[in-house]
Amino acid sequence: MTQPNTVTVHIMDKEYCIACPPEERSNLEGAARYLDRKMREIRSSGKVIGADRVAVMAALNITHELLHKHDRLDAEASSAREHVRMLLERVDSALATDPNPSGN
Repeated sequence: MTQPNTVTVHIMDKEYCIACPPEERSNLEGAARYLDRKMREIRSSGKVIGADRVAVMAALNITHELLHKHDRLDAEASSAREHVRMLLERVDSALATDPNPSGN
């Protein structure tokens, strides 16, 4: 019997009951499906044996993906900030050279 605010997920043919606020249920279920898929991929490769080792490899792979995406987003944000700075400089320059600043 599940308790209120408990979600049951299946990972590598095992059932886990996890406390979770109702508004996070969908995210938790998606995370569990993603983890299950990654663990199955690693297990099916035949290079890693044992559920614990498969779990650690999946955790490392997912963490690597997350950090890589984080680094890429940081670089994109930096590029966007630079682009905005350049646009502001162009606007400032255009306003500074406007011979009729009153708009008449």
